[in-house]
Amino acid sequence: MLFICYPKCTTCQKAQKWLDSKGIKYELRNIKESNPSYKELADWFKKSGLPIKKFFNTSGLLYKSMELKEKLPNMTEEEQLKLLATDGMLVKRPILVDGKKVLVGFKESEWETIL
Repeated sequence: MLFICYPKCTTCQKAQKWLDSKGIKYELRNIKESNPSYKELADWFKKSGLPIKKFFNTSGLLYKSMELKEKLPNMTEEEQLKLLATDGMLVKRPILVDGKKVLVGFKESEWETIL
């Protein structure tokens, strides 16, 4: 299982504590140091069943400074995935990848049900 997070993010910290408390083993990856590639993002997007917008960190400073709220609706999914691959701070986190399952963001009840 791959746990992609930003260590300074409080939601990521909560998710990591939750995983640890459940004894769930994972490989930790810092999204700022090791940004997901286009190929990874495309694969996770497909497996997640979520709309592409759910992969964007819409509350992040970079998202706001780039005015992506206005720009994303005019971009193709491929263009959006390529944009996400440019900077980990654009990507919503945490992301938990387990072969066939991809969870984006931490909602304890959702993680409890799926894991």
